[in-house]
Amino acid sequence: MSGFNKVVNSYEEAMAGLEDGMTVIAGGFGLCGIPENLIAQIKKMGTKELTFVSNNCGVDDFGLGILLVDRQIKKMISSYVGENALFEKQLLAGELEVELTPQGTLAEKMRAGGAGIPAFYTATGYGTPVGDGKEVREFNGRKYIMEESITGDFAIVKGWKADTYGNVVYRDTAQNFNPMAATAGKITVVEVEEIVQPGELKPTEIHTPGIYVNRVIKGSFEKRIEQRTVRQG
Repeated sequence: MSGFNKVVNSYEEAMAGLEDGMTVIAGGFGLCGIPENLIAQIKKMGTKELTFVSNNCGVDDFGLGILLVDRQIKKMISSYVGENALFEKQLLAGELEVELTPQGTLAEKMRAGGAGIPAFYTATGYGTPVGDGKEVREFNGRKYIMEESITGDFAIVKGWKADTYGNVVYRDTAQNFNPMAATAGKITVVEVEEIVQPGELKPTEIHTPGIYVNRVIKGSFEKRIEQRTVRQG
């Protein structure tokens, strides 16, 4: 990797520098748009005591769920945990710390962190356990709680296309949390289906500018569907 070329050729290089106890922000929603090969590399590395910030924790045998098997995740900051039996087991046994965060608030925590905004006010969660212990302010007659933004040591992201400069395009609903996650990592690693040369992506179609991206790698993807539902004939 030299100059403006951010392409790396191995997953070992892509996740170089990840250490025990770090915070990792991961894009994805369910199993859609997850950086599945970067997650597999973290499992292979055996890195422990990690805090993960992601909408959910995959399923038992795919996505972030594979990191629960060897207890590599110490804490999850997420919105939804309903598809993972091992997650539930570790949570109820007190083996996994979980900070449940409303989905829109979680997205804004990532976005604000990437924008250098330390905190913000939201009405979501006021008067519920989500707001317990948090500062409350009133604006125009409505109560709001203060939420702190999130940044991570690493952000791992799944894109559709990228150029060698690290400019990224996401495909349809696989965009989900990925653009926000990409801005919030000290080191942001993006795995994509296709890498093109600078100038091949139209400026108007770029979702994540390369200034946010440190490493890009081309992978192949299973793209597993969480729950396949079809209409009866």
